[in-house]
This record gives sequence, C-alpha cells and structure tokens, in this order.
Amino acid sequence: MRFVIIGAGRVGLRTARVLREEGHDVTLVERDEAMVRRARNEEFTVVDGDGSRESVLEEAGISEADAVGALTSDLNVNFTACMIANHYGCRTIMRIDEAYREGIYRKYADEVDEVIYPERLGAIGAKNALLGGTIRAIADVAPHLQIVELTITDDAPVDGYTMDELELPADARVLAHGKRDGALEIPSPDESIEDGDRLVVLADFDVLSEVRQLLVGETATQAAARAGAGGVN
Repeated sequence: MRFVIIGAGRVGLRTARVLREEGHDVTLVERDEAMVRRARNEEFTVVDGDGSRESVLEEAGISEADAVGALTSDLNVNFTACMIANHYGCRTIMRIDEAYREGIYRKYADEVDEVIYPERLGAIGAKNALLGGTIRAIADVAPHLQIVELTITDDAPVDGYTMDELELPADARVLAHGKRDGALEIPSPDESIEDGDRLVVLADFDVLSEVRQLLVGETATQAAARAGAGGVN
C-alpha cells in the first residue's frame, strides 16, 4: 500500500518506519529542515513543505495514496490535510494533542476516518505492562469504559462453564471469545470456557476487578505481585 505521512517528528517518523518494515511505500511531508535531514538520512522519500497545502500533498503523491496520516503537532495542519486527502479519496488519520478534543472531532469531522491521541495509546501500553500477562487493555471507550482482553486460567471460577452459564456484572459484556491460539469470534452460548481461552470484554472501570476475578482468578494486586516476581502467563 501507499501512504503519505505528514510530519516527520517523533510520531510520524516512527509510524513511517513501521510501515516501511512491513513493505509499504511511504512518503513523508515535513517543513522543518532538521527533521527533513533526519528522515532523508534514513532513506525516506521526503517532500519539503507545508502539509496543509494541496500543491505540497500533490507533490507527495496524494492522488495515488491509499491513506494519509496527518501526524504533526499542529492541529490546524492535520485537520486541513485530512480535508484535502478526503477530497482525493484517501483514508484519513488525524493526530490530536488533547484528549478532550477527541469527542469534538469524532462528532463534527465526518471527513476524518480515525482520530488518534498518541499519549492515550502510550498510556494503554504502559497499563498493559503494569497489569501483567492475563489482561490486556485494548481501548478506552469512554472515561469510565474500557475494552479488555482476558486470558482464562485454571484458577478462574468460570473455568469449565459454558458461555450461557457465564454471569458477569451488569456493567460488563462479552464481545468476543477465542480458543487458545484460535481466532476471536462472536460468542456461542454452548461454547465451553477453558484454560487458555481469551475473552474480549467491555466493562465499566468500577467492575473491572470483579470481572478479572471471575475470568482470571486473581485480583489486580495479586497480578502486580506476580508480575514483579517475574511470573508470566
């Protein structure tokens, strides 16, 4: 696939590296001379200019691009670039710099396909490391809601239950179920829940510990102690 990344800073350049390592064609747009030199030293194709200008994006090949990532620290540049990219039929990803703005842009910026807040993504990664191997945060849906993936252990009270027998707190719901090393699928009522299975759950923060106790068989405090001792599931 072909991607145009606007911004060769911390977020943009790292994104470009990952895409290139996976075999994709990446062109960067950047106007800061030092960042342009750094990206070119890494053998990236870089268009030197303002990513909010249509002529610059055309030079970067926006007409042939599959997607555009507007990943600068300038919100105005990112928003304008996404509006232009949408006109060219590209998938658009816009970086924002404040969490509270995410809801506003998701509500009013219909031309933007995805809004990302890198600091939130980094926080989720840190949270996963702190929680240990049996629970993985996937996304914060709202200030009080989170989607998590939990791995069933033989200590779980529900080990051996069927999906129909599983009773979670009122503020939690199973979204997907996968057998050990299998694909995640819509839960089947008669499917058994066994050691090594994975459940993706939408849960209110207030009941997350209770959900973990049911599906994993340990509290967050016990998990942190295990992770600190070098335990891995």
